[in-house]
Amino acid sequence: MDLLNTLVDKGLRRELPTREEALAVLATSDDELLDVVAAAGKVRRQWFGRRVKLNYLVNLKSGLCPEDCSYCSQRLGSKAEILKYTWLKPDDASKAAAAGVAGGAKRVCLVASGRGPTDKDVDRVSETISAIKEQNEGVEVCACLGLLSDGQAGRLREAGADAYNHNLNTSEATYGDICTTHDFSDRVSTVQQAQAAGMSACSGLIAGMGESDTDLVDVVFALRELDPDSVPVNFLIPFEGTPLAKEWNLTPQRALRILAMVRFVCPDIEVRLAGGREVHLRSMQPLALHLVNSIFLGDYLTSEGQAGKDDLAMIEDAGFEVEGSDTTTLPEHRRPCGGAAVTEAAAEETGAQATAEDAGDPAATVPAPSDEARRDLVSVRRRGAGTDLPPNA
Repeated sequence: MDLLNTLVDKGLRRELPTREEALAVLATSDDELLDVVAAAGKVRRQWFGRRVKLNYLVNLKSGLCPEDCSYCSQRLGSKAEILKYTWLKPDDASKAAAAGVAGGAKRVCLVASGRGPTDKDVDRVSETISAIKEQNEGVEVCACLGLLSDGQAGRLREAGADAYNHNLNTSEATYGDICTTHDFSDRVSTVQQAQAAGMSACSGLIAGMGESDTDLVDVVFALRELDPDSVPVNFLIPFEGTPLAKEWNLTPQRALRILAMVRFVCPDIEVRLAGGREVHLRSMQPLALHLVNSIFLGDYLTSEGQAGKDDLAMIEDAGFEVEGSDTTTLPEHRRPCGGAAVTEAAAEETGAQATAEDAGDPAATVPAPSDEARRDLVSVRRRGAGTDLPPNA
């Protein structure tokens, strides 16, 4: 396909595709799927070889969030029967993190529900970061605590946080449909605060919330404009007891096309396969490794993932290798002081694309729901952090 040849050439040059090309990837047929995966795989291997970075989540505080994000099992008014607990003590959080590191995780992601941290919360998380780094030499720590107030990003960086995660989740045009207690610009501001403080920015999206192809392309281009170092791609887990419980819009094939589109738009950025992969990719997860270069190991915040040993076996069987602590994830040109992340020509093209009109685009439609809701694949987390049971890593 001429489209795929063009996208590969652009990806190898770190040149952004046009919005029309990104939409065209999502519009490809199932018959073309392996060609799409193979093309995006060439771009992935150019910048990351066959390495897979492992990340491990520790949910520091679960449930009872005052925000109303429709996709979230921890939201205000959620009836999802998830674990609910207040802040883990630093030593308990460090023990949970150690399980992930022992399983091969290179980065530990510390997450807490809520609108954003208080200054006392930042102190508490700072203690946790210190405890984790004292016990696990060389581990990266990413904090994900919600919206940041002035000065908090700098304090987290001083405490040793290497990265900060705050996802954009969906397009600016539809953000108000999934959340009313904060807006899209609040999320953008928090990512920018993290970057200004010297932390590596991590920001991604959630697919499968009933959005159109145009929405998906919009949020990925917005992410590329923010220029985070890592982009986690989540697939909606439709928890019973949340407003989006009936949104089963994804097939494994569509999930792979979404990942391929993200890779073409973010050729040299760490693309992470995140929550919902087991639910929506199912047996096609190994194919996704040809598109992403990073995954979460084991369980997520409120849902269970597949066994950590199965993740490791999947990576090996697919012909990939776990990235060690002695390897830098990002290509040299994206590391600090390593030069501009995109070419000047690509930056100009981004600006031009941001003003493009999509009215009447045949791809800008909401996909039809799947024929069958696989509720049997949504498993609420009952082990690890906040319980007396060992974690899955």
